Amino acid sequence: MRRMTCSWSLLFFLLTTTPGETADWPHWRGSGRNDISSETSGWDGESWLRGPLWDVNVGEGSSSAVVIGNHVYLTGWSKNRDTIFCLDSETGKELWRQSYESPRYGRFAIGDQKLYSGACSTPDHDSETGLLFTLGVDGDLNAWDTGNKGRLSWSLNVYDRYKAERRPEVAERTKTQRDYGYMSSPLVLGRQLIVEVGGKTGNVVSFDKRTGRELWKSENRDEAGHTGGPVPIRVQEVPCVAVLTLRNLVVTRIDGASAGKTVAVYPWTTDYGNNIATAAVSGNSVIITSAYNHFAMCRLNVTLGGANKVWENELASGVCSPVIHEGRVYWAWRGVHCVDFETGDELWAGGKVGSQGSCILTSDDRLIVYAKKGSLTLVETAKRSPQKYTQVAAETVFTETDAWPHVVLSNGRLICRDRSGNVRCLAVASESDSK
Repeated sequence: MRRMTCSWSLLFFLLTTTPGETADWPHWRGSGRNDISSETSGWDGESWLRGPLWDVNVGEGSSSAVVIGNHVYLTGWSKNRDTIFCLDSETGKELWRQSYESPRYGRFAIGDQKLYSGACSTPDHDSETGLLFTLGVDGDLNAWDTGNKGRLSWSLNVYDRYKAERRPEVAERTKTQRDYGYMSSPLVLGRQLIVEVGGKTGNVVSFDKRTGRELWKSENRDEAGHTGGPVPIRVQEVPCVAVLTLRNLVVTRIDGASAGKTVAVYPWTTDYGNNIATAAVSGNSVIITSAYNHFAMCRLNVTLGGANKVWENELASGVCSPVIHEGRVYWAWRGVHCVDFETGDELWAGGKVGSQGSCILTSDDRLIVYAKKGSLTLVETAKRSPQKYTQVAAETVFTETDAWPHVVLSNGRLICRDRSGNVRCLAVASESDSK
């Protein structure tokens, strides 16, 4: 038992702290699953972006890139097929692809179809096995062997197996029913692959990552939310995951015989089923936020006895997942915002950011913001600009469709994508800077 506890401690230390020397981007929101990068922004005091390196199109979708070494993995939809691409990170050259039949929308899709389509879940990479896990909008959960040109290792459909139905109308307002299919990313933790399935027998399900065999289901049976998926959190030394479902923030144990048991539930139901921004974790605190009827951000402290509200303000992120860093909370939605982590008070806001947006915090304390239809900006954090929004640089990457896909920073390269599947890789640092 002690050996298991130590291994879990090491695993959660690696997952919930700023990334170390590695420049890989193996998961949704990066190595630490928190949008905090170990790399610099590339700003040298006069210039930032060093020009485009390559451009490709991978098909429709809002999935972001995964980068492992000199390989970039992307998913996209075209001609009734989801395709997984492996590209050379330096040239964009295709190394291999795998595909399978898939609809453009999930089988119960309703509402907002002009705003999204295709592959929307970001893959998750496991360094131990070399498997790349993808979850299609219609529930296809696949494990691809990246060491063998993406050969399919195992596959199942979570709609078929767990019988999730169309997400119901959950708001007090009428005519706000929405169902975008499966949007959240799979989560590898140790031997487990944890997936938010929203099934009748459990919202969260854990699978053996090597075989796809079910290990456990959560006590909570909420319908799946529309966020980026479960996030690791350690509660009083107990490994758990936090997920914002269609109805609640739910924290679930993932350890041993207690796996699947609910630790905390905090009600958070949003008009249009749009709990979209992924929960942000710092220590035992979780920040959740939604627009519409909430238009609020809330910090919760989680113990094994439940979740207690620390503060709630009248600010919101409709899409962008908050970034927590050195006592500040940042996000990009209808402007770039900075909030005090302890009090919830807004310290500054500014910039031209629409409803689309994602941001990365770099090791030189700057924010790389990707927004609107493909606009990049570089913004100072509170370290250099504690009382006002300060923009350092800006550039337009795309202009046609929404920049829903999350921007990625790896090995001195920014990878940007729009909803139509256009992908552009830009250099942000010289070769000598990135060594």
